[in-house]
Amino acid sequence: MRPNKKDELVRKALTVFYRDGFHATGMDKLVAETGVSKTSMYKHFRTKEELIVAVLKLRDESFREWFEKRVDELADTPAGKILASFDALGEWFEEDSYRGCMFINAGAEYNCKDDPIRQEAAHHKQVLLDYFTDLARQAGARDPEMLGCRILLLKEGAIVTSSLLGTAQPACDAKDTARILLDHALQG
Repeated sequence: MRPNKKDELVRKALTVFYRDGFHATGMDKLVAETGVSKTSMYKHFRTKEELIVAVLKLRDESFREWFEKRVDELADTPAGKILASFDALGEWFEEDSYRGCMFINAGAEYNCKDDPIRQEAAHHKQVLLDYFTDLARQAGARDPEMLGCRILLLKEGAIVTSSLLGTAQPACDAKDTARILLDHALQG
């Protein structure tokens, strides 16, 4: 498979894994849904797990690119961006294809600490923690690490709650809570 075919396989596999889950999606299903033979898949990925790691890397890149761009479109100050992140989440929650967070799902399905899939999921969350901590620092929070951690916790809780209850309301509720935390963190 040429590199662009490999990328196409990863993009198609992302759609299938996100929709159906990792363990529930076998190689036969991937062959049927992607149109790529098992032989071709195994030329680039020795195992299904290697393919999953590639899928998570792509999802990390595409999600963060969308998320940060959308937040930047919604607000122009660091504090505003922290709050706008929940507006962006609410938009995501309302998409027909929304199935929760692929990284939370991966961490639940592959929960061994040393598993490369779990490590890739944890890496995504660490990068988001760094993003929120940086915004908190730019906003002038007294303890940007604590605020960043709390904002990430709200984000993750909103995702899980939204996914399980089938509503976008947790984004609004989390934003209200984030506003309180932000106000407290910025008081001199």
